[in-house]
Amino acid sequence: MNTKVMRRTGLLSAVVMRSAMVPVRAKNEFLKKPTIRLTALVAGLTLCVCLWAGSAMSADGMDPAADKILKSMSTYLGGLPAFSASADVDSEVIDLSGQKLQFSSSVAIAVKRPDKLYVSRQGAFADMEIIFNGKTLTLNGKGLKIYMQLESPGTIDDAFDTVQVEIGLDAPGADLLYADPYIGLSSGVVSSAYLGTDYVNGVECHHLAFREAKTDWQLWVQVGDVPLPMKYIITTKWMTGAPQYSVRFRDWNTKPQIEDNRFEFSAPEGARKLETIEANEVGELIIKEVQ
Repeated sequence: MNTKVMRRTGLLSAVVMRSAMVPVRAKNEFLKKPTIRLTALVAGLTLCVCLWAGSAMSADGMDPAADKILKSMSTYLGGLPAFSASADVDSEVIDLSGQKLQFSSSVAIAVKRPDKLYVSRQGAFADMEIIFNGKTLTLNGKGLKIYMQLESPGTIDDAFDTVQVEIGLDAPGADLLYADPYIGLSSGVVSSAYLGTDYVNGVECHHLAFREAKTDWQLWVQVGDVPLPMKYIITTKWMTGAPQYSVRFRDWNTKPQIEDNRFEFSAPEGARKLETIEANEVGELIIKEVQ
């Protein structure tokens, strides 16, 4: 599969829970009240008018304003020699009874272009690191006390492609970490829209919406001369329940002082090195061999 496509579909992976759970049924009387119905109707009509009049779309459904902001963000982020950030990630899954569940994790990212990368992820199902120093790519399953190393000389782009092709593992928001995020993000887009400005973590952001054949995705980009991505949501619209994968960024540092040893790996005592490793549907490391 083309790696550009894999960048998107990998992030969209949703898992059907193996154990059926009893769905919680709750009646929502909120919208039955006349005043609430009227308020909701007015809000909906206002939004429709704003979206219709907000920006002129081209004949093929592409919004020039949305494309311009996406390019601006990509150029700025791809042009940073180094940066670090944190993020909160929410992954939705649908269980066998049809109930939608959400699992959260925290992520830390450090990038030193062109060939140094550190990503850690911690959550209910994840306690792992991806470490790349321009030569060796290490996947460290901290909680499982396992690790795997791959020879991958080259850039950060090459490292991500290696991880996705050989293991099927994605780092949250991986599209945004490539040297030119625009290439992967715009691939497959059939329509787009600029929806005005919102606030994410108290920061005013441009709100962009994009549609593809099987997915919809939204991006919130900070307003001003520092067009950093602040929020990224991908919706798998072809799957029942339309599960979403969302990343909310924070603590951006565009001039970090990152020591090179941050990108080096030393196996902790008792850790086991694996020759092969795989990832499951939600992007967590799994082991088939048992010793």
